[in-house]
Amino acid sequence: MSKRFDRANSQLQKNIALILQNKMNDPRISPFVYVSEVNVTPDFQYCKVKIALDSDDQKELEETIKVLQKSEGFIKRELADMVDMPHMPKLQFEIDKGTQASIRVNEILKTLNIPKEEGEGDDE
Repeated sequence: MSKRFDRANSQLQKNIALILQNKMNDPRISPFVYVSEVNVTPDFQYCKVKIALDSDDQKELEETIKVLQKSEGFIKRELADMVDMPHMPKLQFEIDKGTQASIRVNEILKTLNIPKEEGEGDDE
């Protein structure tokens, strides 16, 4: 990918995250929602925004995606004020399944009660 796309993706990701955290006053959006990845198409017409929650509640995540999709116009207007782009792309929100899987694995690992072996942590 070119530096232009990398810069556009980075700027969009940072600013969408700021909008979600600071300007969205919808109680259906968790304060623990974050933008994990942004990919704009080469013609800057569409932008895929991957969203993840610090939770494994699938219903909450699906509801968040629906709310964000309905709030696309508001988010695009806010982005237009923050980012200097000739055309604001159509935002397509989707669940970041890779991040959600990582969160789930970490939660499972935290619940495991694995006893330490003798001598573990000793420098022999």
